[in-house]
Amino acid sequence: MDKSCVISPSCYDNHHLCFAFLFSFLFCSLLLSFHAPNLLRLTSKTKNVTDSCTGRYVYIHQLPSRFNDYLLQNCQSLTRGTDKPNMCPYMQNNGLGPHITYSQGLFSNNTCYATNQFLLEVIFHNRMTKYGCLTNDSSLASAIFVPFYAGLDVSRFLWLSNLTERDSSGRDLLQWVAKRPEWKQMWGRDHFLVSGRIAWDFRRQYDDASYWGSKFRFIPESMNMSMLAVEASSWNNDYAIPYPTSFHPSEDTHVYRWQRKIRHQKRPYLFTFTGAPRPELEGSIRGKIIDQCRASSVCKFVDCSYGVERCDDPINVIKVFESSVFCLQPPGDSYTRRSIFDSILAGCIPVFFHPGTAYSQYKWHLPKNRTKYSVYIPVKDVKQWNVNVEQVLLGIPEGEVFAMREEVIKLLPNIIYADPRSKLDCFEDAFDLAVKGMLERIEKVREAMRSGRDPSIGFADEDHYKYTFSQNYS
Repeated sequence: MDKSCVISPSCYDNHHLCFAFLFSFLFCSLLLSFHAPNLLRLTSKTKNVTDSCTGRYVYIHQLPSRFNDYLLQNCQSLTRGTDKPNMCPYMQNNGLGPHITYSQGLFSNNTCYATNQFLLEVIFHNRMTKYGCLTNDSSLASAIFVPFYAGLDVSRFLWLSNLTERDSSGRDLLQWVAKRPEWKQMWGRDHFLVSGRIAWDFRRQYDDASYWGSKFRFIPESMNMSMLAVEASSWNNDYAIPYPTSFHPSEDTHVYRWQRKIRHQKRPYLFTFTGAPRPELEGSIRGKIIDQCRASSVCKFVDCSYGVERCDDPINVIKVFESSVFCLQPPGDSYTRRSIFDSILAGCIPVFFHPGTAYSQYKWHLPKNRTKYSVYIPVKDVKQWNVNVEQVLLGIPEGEVFAMREEVIKLLPNIIYADPRSKLDCFEDAFDLAVKGMLERIEKVREAMRSGRDPSIGFADEDHYKYTFSQNYS
């Protein structure tokens, strides 16, 4: 923790302490006047040794605008695949979206935004431009950031039957990057990019129009890079980082106040589910969960079917989660949900039904010990699943529930993205943890290269067991 996060004694309360500081300052000034030349020489010699950015420098590629800025300037073309008639308002405030002023006392001033879940790559890029260890000298960089708005770009083409169009931007981007001198340092294995869409959208395995997504992550140059996405695939060079919530604090006090608020929140509901049924998805458990919730007097169901309830309003969602002890998080169209992080933000303990929803995903941001902050109810076969969720949750001792909620509240800084226009001093947020994890990943590749091992081994392999119901999750 930064020293500024620790409250120190006031000089007004300790005159002797102030006198000691003043005397020390004068004495040191006298010494400096005699020894300044030698000290300057010593400083220049030890500069590299004491550089706090050693091992943390990041170089940002200055891409042609067609790969990022152009998409923001033509945001009206990005609505396909979203429930928004116009994505342009969500580009405001460095990608945080429109500021919400009617927060009904929920959030501190200027911390709540109508943030779109697909805008993570824009938020991340804006945060990266303020990163404390940027360098213009790529030879000093431990990592190379490629600010390609991959998710926004591919959203324009995902529903096209023309595969060439689906893949064209990704191919062009990789051709540009691979020609840069930075590429040859590690043949791209020190390069990373961010996607606001799930990694599966870039993992089309067959050149058949009936298969979903682009094949961006299967192009050889891309396989040498790492991708941070809101949901990782089962390949080793994809990493999951949290979906953006609507809470973007600009100072530490905003975080402290919010944690204090949700700690003392009254929670009249035992559990809640916010979502829509998925009858078209074979194996979806949502229908059974909704039936159980509707039949329970201690469950709150918010129906997010199109036009039923305002689930796109963050105030409505957070108010429901704040009133609940547990928040059910079954998979939807994919394994993960933004709702996971909205529930943690509200101090609501998440309940998972599949390891791929969180445990196999956010390893840099969530505790390894899943029982500390969540409940797991395995669903290996939906047709045979006859668990009563209410009875399971009622069976958890009150002391354990309290401990889990405290852990959830403590986790809050890990899963939020601070306002890109400011910086938190006392907390590492989701951005900080993602960059730290990426730097550690790249350093392991460097260590393999220094020891003479082939860095490609295991780098982009598929983990076939990543999402299975192993004994670890039974």
